[in-house]
Amino acid sequence: METIDKEEKIACVIGDRLTSDVIVRLRTPEGRDDWLYCHSETLVKNCKYFADRLSENWPTCQILDSRNCVDIYCQELDFDYHVNLIRLLYIVIDGSVDDLWHGVRNALGILQVAVELGCPQIITACVNYLEAVTWEEAEEEEILRIVPRMGLQAEPILARLQPVKQSAIINIFVSAIRFSTSSPSPNMNDLKSSAQEQLEYMLTEDDDAPLLTADDNIKVEVKECVNRLFARFIESVTAFFSGTTESLSEAGNVQLFQSYLTDLSWACQILSKLEIMREFVEYWSDASEKIVKVLEQGSSTTEVIEIKLRAVEVTSKVLEAIGYGTVILPTAKRLQVLKVWLPFVRVTKPLIDSVTTNCENAILLKLDGEMWQSLESTFVSIILALPSGDQADILTEWLDNEYMQYPDLTEAFEVWCYRSKVAKRRLSLVGDEHAMTNSF
Repeated sequence: METIDKEEKIACVIGDRLTSDVIVRLRTPEGRDDWLYCHSETLVKNCKYFADRLSENWPTCQILDSRNCVDIYCQELDFDYHVNLIRLLYIVIDGSVDDLWHGVRNALGILQVAVELGCPQIITACVNYLEAVTWEEAEEEEILRIVPRMGLQAEPILARLQPVKQSAIINIFVSAIRFSTSSPSPNMNDLKSSAQEQLEYMLTEDDDAPLLTADDNIKVEVKECVNRLFARFIESVTAFFSGTTESLSEAGNVQLFQSYLTDLSWACQILSKLEIMREFVEYWSDASEKIVKVLEQGSSTTEVIEIKLRAVEVTSKVLEAIGYGTVILPTAKRLQVLKVWLPFVRVTKPLIDSVTTNCENAILLKLDGEMWQSLESTFVSIILALPSGDQADILTEWLDNEYMQYPDLTEAFEVWCYRSKVAKRRLSLVGDEHAMTNSF
């Protein structure tokens, strides 16, 4: 029989007083003093602090009992993390057991202690765990506060928070804008809305700079995507206008029109942020008469009224670009857009108001009151930029109309009256100055 040179070792267990050869005293400023009965071999093998503290080179190693008792001072909040770390020194951390950390906060606390005491195996295991699991928002903020101070050994934890290359941002933006304007099936509406929301966020300047600064290539891509969306919408409008498609009130048609107009309203916000509204404004202006005729064919059901509301939303963004000089259109086009949409909005708003008052589905038709106010101001701005004769025609029609309450063109009327009254005197003064200048 082979001679056994070594006796079988009994595994060390923390807290076993019979086999313990060192006491770790955890002490806090509040007076807490807990004794942990440990084993120097385990501590020294797995922790640099204990290896130094229990070595013969430690300055106080010759003092009686100094090697049998090690004091560690910590804050009360970190006490449990120290206990957990010492317990982990007794566990073989080889990746075969994952459920050692009991959550992100606990792992982060243990990691801090492991870095402080120099426990490379535990540091690696903590880093691997924190790098792999999901974090809640508060946990993420805590990680950002603590981990950067730990140096390269903890750097993998922050990989998901690192700035992304511009090329990656552009790729995801292009993919998202294509999907958001592709008119996917209704069962993907939530995905589409989420993508649209994130695209807008990427371009928004808040406390941070926009995630993406669009160059000419990005702008061309966005315009092409929106143009394709608008082309699909106009194709449907044309089908209704020519009578090749059944009534707008049909359920499928209502859903389709709502989707197109909602997407176009969102697209206007993106185009505005990128300062490339011109093409869309021109396309919408040219198609306005046809769009309005199709909308007027619809019934007065809540669903059809919602379509009209969405059309007003898009129109408000188009008119705002015209009224405030973002997009410059010839006088004839500005006048034509007014003549098409002013009567439509005038009749549609009371209809929407009545439905929101009386209908159980009124929540679907809620529209920001600021939008109506802004649209009214835009109408006034566009009217006042027209030749005075055209202003007079529009104001005459407004004063004769039963729906004159909205939009309220009183401001435009007052300015027109003043300008008209003083026009001859003003222009005669300008003429006199011109004549005097030429005489010199």
